[in-house]
Amino acid sequence: MSDLGIGLIGYAFMGAAHSQAWRSAPRFFDLPLDPQMNVLCGRNAESLQAAAAKLGWKATETDWRKLIARDDVQLVDVCTPGDSHAEIAIAALEAGKHVLCEKPLANTVEEAEAMTAAAEAAKAKGIRSMVGFTYRRVPAIALARQLVAEGKLGTIRHVRAQYLQDWIADPEAPLSWRLDKTKAGSGALGDIGAHIVDMTQYITGDTIGEVSARLETFVKERPVAAEHSGLSGTAGTQRGPVTVDDAAVFLATFRGGALGVFEATRFATGRKNAIRIEINGSLGSLAFDFEDMNLLHFYDAGDDARTAGFRRILATEPDHPYVGAWWPPGHLLGYEHGFTHQAVDLVTAIADGTDPAPSFADGLQVQRVLAAVEASSNSRQWQEIAG
Repeated sequence: MSDLGIGLIGYAFMGAAHSQAWRSAPRFFDLPLDPQMNVLCGRNAESLQAAAAKLGWKATETDWRKLIARDDVQLVDVCTPGDSHAEIAIAALEAGKHVLCEKPLANTVEEAEAMTAAAEAAKAKGIRSMVGFTYRRVPAIALARQLVAEGKLGTIRHVRAQYLQDWIADPEAPLSWRLDKTKAGSGALGDIGAHIVDMTQYITGDTIGEVSARLETFVKERPVAAEHSGLSGTAGTQRGPVTVDDAAVFLATFRGGALGVFEATRFATGRKNAIRIEINGSLGSLAFDFEDMNLLHFYDAGDDARTAGFRRILATEPDHPYVGAWWPPGHLLGYEHGFTHQAVDLVTAIADGTDPAPSFADGLQVQRVLAAVEASSNSRQWQEIAG
């Protein structure tokens, strides 16, 4: 088996999740290539060394350009804030490296377009790229996609999606890069709203054509973080402005005719990571809640009315997507498994010479939806999205 050298840029929340995936993937799945955790990159040399030892990386670099130039790196995994995605990913693709880039793909449509063009040019040379919309890889969500593709729901009429968190509901929670538009691009909209845009488009096999939206920033100023790690931090004495949205709500029309209602907020007090999807069609419905992520609820409108109702599908059978490599039925999977499945799919596509999904073009389409939501909120008008 040939080795596939991995270079990971970023070692905080997402970097740790991706590291777990690269460690686990070859130990549970029979992969055509053997991922090697060769290089971890970050700016602080001392913290970087500690992270590499903890997460299992063989070597370190403090300059991402040096990581890309290394002969022992064939795949560059980008887990940095959004303001650096375009520069790093394009440089890696032009250097002949495969690329996995965290979501959202970029901070602007223009950056996403440049990244997609670079990905298309690299594809002609056998270089693959993928954007990390990891929730696609939850077995229950992948099963939902299969059921829709098989026609179990008939014509899709309604799509409802929420992503609810509360980690900055406290007005004294400190500023982080996620609250800085120059680094993050947007707030709840891009950070978590992007996920439910991708998930619903993936499940339905359809794309959003127009939106009507409202963004709101409830807390306009916060203490500057004295130190920060993941989603938590310690407040300092200085204060600074919040330059992104705290919440996003929007109506959507899918190109196939379905109506959508979307909500993304980091102010849903008591909700830590609630992702709720419901899809209604002419023949049935599906419902999913990430707080019970191994379950998919399915309603078949053709059932006898006396016994009809939503059935509870525990998506842990060997025949369910990805599950056969893990545990016996009923032994539940968790948040980290989606990242492992992402690594498996990307490595398999690279070995097979096929295009992994979601592609940078898929990420660009989501970016266009995000931009249209922001434009609609500013103009108070419906915004169409380029097809």
